[in-house]
Amino acid sequence: MTVSVVLFTADLRVHDHPPLRAAVDAAAEVVPLFVRDPAVDRAGFAAPNRLAFLADCLADLDARLGERGGRLVVRTGDTVTEACGVVRQADADEVHMAAGHSAFARAREAGLRRALESDGRRLYVHDAVTTVVPPGDITPQGSDHFAVFTPYLRRWVSEPLRTPLTAPRKVPVPTGLRSDPLPDRASLADVSEGLATGGETEGRRRLVAWLSRHADTYEEIHDDLAGDATSRLSPYLHFGAVSATEAVHRARARGGAGAEAFVRQLCWRDFHQQVLAARPRSAVEDYRPRHDRWRRGEEAEADLKAWREGRTGYPVVDAALRQLAHEGWMHNRGRLLAASFLAKTLYLDWREGARHFLALLVDGDIANNQMNWQWVAGTGTDTRPHRVLNPVLQGKRYDPSGAYVRRWVPELADLAGPLIHEPWRLKGLARAAYDYPEPIVDLAAGLSRFRQARGRD
Repeated sequence: MTVSVVLFTADLRVHDHPPLRAAVDAAAEVVPLFVRDPAVDRAGFAAPNRLAFLADCLADLDARLGERGGRLVVRTGDTVTEACGVVRQADADEVHMAAGHSAFARAREAGLRRALESDGRRLYVHDAVTTVVPPGDITPQGSDHFAVFTPYLRRWVSEPLRTPLTAPRKVPVPTGLRSDPLPDRASLADVSEGLATGGETEGRRRLVAWLSRHADTYEEIHDDLAGDATSRLSPYLHFGAVSATEAVHRARARGGAGAEAFVRQLCWRDFHQQVLAARPRSAVEDYRPRHDRWRRGEEAEADLKAWREGRTGYPVVDAALRQLAHEGWMHNRGRLLAASFLAKTLYLDWREGARHFLALLVDGDIANNQMNWQWVAGTGTDTRPHRVLNPVLQGKRYDPSGAYVRRWVPELADLAGPLIHEPWRLKGLARAAYDYPEPIVDLAAGLSRFRQARGRD
């Protein structure tokens, strides 16, 4: 009896899953395999929120396979060693997996291919599983990647998309294969209290519900901090519990400016993937060096600590950072404001902010996180690298009623209107009534310092 193995990585779903469908079509039996590789954790994955979400995703994947007569086989150890061990035990002829685009993923794929071929087996790697358009599929003349988003978007939207695949009706799994226990979310410490539930079932429910309720108005409301009408699909896309390709198809079928604005956000995700695939050192080094001499020393450390704790004295920045701590997620506009404040107003190294985000974000994708931080810091692909976002003006614009700040900064809950974004304007006893810090930096002084550092004054 023929056997195939499908190796799950960042594609934890059964719908629109080309490797799973290919494995089912190729053999009488299939081994759905996930390897808990300590090397992935050492590479920065092992944040409590992502481990908790992963546990949800794996439990849901196992349940979805169970509905089709199968189960998920889990092993712990080096991916190549464990996968080859399962292949031999099942006497499988081939392994199917999704293409990865990070340096780590490509090295893992190369090692697995060598090991399998030396044993007379085959590895099939499938593109467009974790992205809509794979990195390198569209390139500008004379370069291996696009460095500016808009021309990339023009090419990306015209690319033909593969048709999403339905989930297999049956996934017959060989008997007798050992599996490690599924990880348990409840056993993890330091998980954010408001962390969302992971898994394909929840991700697909959210996609359908969001397209029905908010897609039509997304272009107008996606920056509304208090409205909270963004899709919140980023964790499910990060873990592959929702197919980005299927999300594009569904949004385009819905139609309208809001749906296209949503699709544009999915394009940003692919854009950052293709930048990092071409320039992997951009995860830790400036994509476009500005010769910054980031602030160091005790005062800088104190400012960084206040920023991490959401105690900067600027309410909308503090609200965003407190949302991150509570939910393991942050509104997109909040991410921009928090990042601009750290890198430009405080003039602290963007890597410090990126590190804090990765420690908490459930959607902590290296490409999106690092390249978005560089975009805001002006060392990445932003065509206006020296822009500085004013947190007071931004707060008044994107949280005009102050509802977002009141939700996450309860010390200021009694303040109303624009004053909530400038609590330092209170005088005397009124000011003393609020247990809220003084601003750690004067905005004008911070702007002047940044411009001088970049040679803009």
